[in-house]
Amino acid sequence: MATYKVKVATGDDFLSGTMDSISLTIIGTQGESHKQLLNHFGRDFATGADLGELIIIRLHKDPYSFFPKNSWYCKYVQICAPNGHIYHFPAYQWMDGYETLSLREATGKTRADDTLPILLEHRQEEIRAKQDLYHWRVFVPGLPNYVDIPSYHPPVRRNPNRPEWNGYIPGFPILINIKATRFLNSNLRYSFIKTASFFTRLAPMSLKLKVQGLLDCKQSWKRLKDIKKVFPFYKTVISEYVAEHWTEDSFFGYQYLNGVNPGVIRRCMRIPDKFPVTDDMVAPFLGEGTCLQAELEKGNIYLADYRILEGIPTTELNGRKQHQCAPLCLLHFGPEGNMMPIAIQLSQTPGPSSPIFLPSDSEWDWLLAKTWVRNAEFYCHEAISHLLGTHLIAEAFCLSLLRQLPMCHPLYKLLIPHTRYTVQINCIGRALLLNEEGLSARGTGLGVEGIAEVMVRALSEINYDRMYPPNDFMERGVQDLPGYYYRDDCLAVWDALERFVTEIITYYYPCDAAVEGDTELQSWVQEIFKECLLGRESSGFPKCLQTVPELIRYITIIIYICSAKHAAVNTGQLEYTSWMPNFPSSMRNPPMQAKGLTTLETYLDTLPDVRTTCIILLVLWTLSREPDDKRPLGHFPDIHFVEEVPRRSMEVFRQRLDQISYNIRQRNKGLTIPYYYLDPVLIENSISI
Repeated sequence: MATYKVKVATGDDFLSGTMDSISLTIIGTQGESHKQLLNHFGRDFATGADLGELIIIRLHKDPYSFFPKNSWYCKYVQICAPNGHIYHFPAYQWMDGYETLSLREATGKTRADDTLPILLEHRQEEIRAKQDLYHWRVFVPGLPNYVDIPSYHPPVRRNPNRPEWNGYIPGFPILINIKATRFLNSNLRYSFIKTASFFTRLAPMSLKLKVQGLLDCKQSWKRLKDIKKVFPFYKTVISEYVAEHWTEDSFFGYQYLNGVNPGVIRRCMRIPDKFPVTDDMVAPFLGEGTCLQAELEKGNIYLADYRILEGIPTTELNGRKQHQCAPLCLLHFGPEGNMMPIAIQLSQTPGPSSPIFLPSDSEWDWLLAKTWVRNAEFYCHEAISHLLGTHLIAEAFCLSLLRQLPMCHPLYKLLIPHTRYTVQINCIGRALLLNEEGLSARGTGLGVEGIAEVMVRALSEINYDRMYPPNDFMERGVQDLPGYYYRDDCLAVWDALERFVTEIITYYYPCDAAVEGDTELQSWVQEIFKECLLGRESSGFPKCLQTVPELIRYITIIIYICSAKHAAVNTGQLEYTSWMPNFPSSMRNPPMQAKGLTTLETYLDTLPDVRTTCIILLVLWTLSREPDDKRPLGHFPDIHFVEEVPRRSMEVFRQRLDQISYNIRQRNKGLTIPYYYLDPVLIENSISI
């Protein structure tokens, strides 16, 4: 009689356990056991004969007595064979109904590694079942497709006289109905802790602003200092610095390097015809003994061009038409080490009605011109860098991974930690941002259609080579720009990621032929090209991968987007926006067409009104504060890999990240404005917020 000792691990989250009956069947290379109830009573799991090498188990979930059906989260099953060898079967998924879940032993294997018919059939059936469960759906024509499951929907407001009685967040335009998560597959949802943490942040703050009367106020701010009333107790080193220094040119330029959208500026070697800046205009701001042409040749002139916003329609907020522009901003990196704005044009077409604003103009003219640029930055950051560039693209990566790679595939094991909760947060994001009652409609000047159009334009211009950070810095000409801490930290994290991925990939793919011959890998890459990039050849995205270096770069880019890139553009949102004039989400007056007309009153009248300010800050308050149940980059508590080589690589990866974190914290001790958004301890493994 062969005896097998079985350990079953249930999830740690609240309500992970079940009262249902759980049974187990073991399949080995020499036979299959009977179905054995796992109840902690009686002798260990016994079979009539040795089953040989264990390859598959089946978990059976059946009714128990009179108890109602409830879900169960299984982390893994470990089985100690008669010879003492321990087999690990990772699950990390929910069993909701009365069902059977088949799991493979944890050794990572590509399709070419499997020779037994039962294993080939198992991986094919797993992929077929997931493709039946997860389907693609068009989100917005021209944007990455997404998972075809019902998302969050604002409910009918049943009692307009007492909205708070109907589960409606007082004064806030969106109700996120937690019950709507039932439409999501359980394995894509937030944990109970994360759900509670996320949703309990929004309502109390919204109620506070409602009671203060701020959420109902559609008027202009009477004084700039009144904006602090929104979050009077929210204070960080950076948020306080922003509020005190937001008008300074040096801080305006600093944000292009180390703010929340640090991938915009590029070195300018020639002034574009559409931006007719002359030496006479800017010579006073370049320092003595030099001129514009000399600074261009030295590589000290930089350009921020927001042409992608040209012609985007605006919406109406609180009964008032909103406005936007597509500005150009010229900057100079001076000998003091500051990036300084030296010229701003508020349109892509020069002319008498589009003057070039200069630091020597009146205080309010120059400040308003810079604020228009910051408004353009808001749209490019939220729509392109953040929403499209991380969330929507990462969701397409996630869905194609689920649909095309079985759990035993080494790439699935490598990438699945970097997809955790991404579909869930994107469902929330579509409700908060991109529906008729969402943030885009009620808190930004472009509205839903305008934000969507910006993203469609951006996806049509996306370039695979620029997703490789070293190439991006070189292409923009900023590879040697001093004080660019985002670049420095980005490259450090990228190097650690690339070395980690290289160690994993070369272990499972010893040669180029192994990559080219992996049909599951090729199907995955093809689906990403089709559903995420919409089949655009101009994107440069690969439709297939043929070499080991190609695969290493592809995988590293995916992990980088899902972790470090998102951290760089998400973590600091509230810090840089809590002082609203630094990052306004709408502008209520048209761009200036003449100089000398701006005053404090017209400036306040152009900024977002009180209600719009509160709406945008409430959302950023929620999205910038990481809920509980977070997993920092490099921390992999779920045991997907069991082989010694990948397990050792994971530990070395963590050690490298620890060193990067130490280096960043030591550097920040000497900085007036610390840059910590790419500190690995603050980077999540996945986009979960």
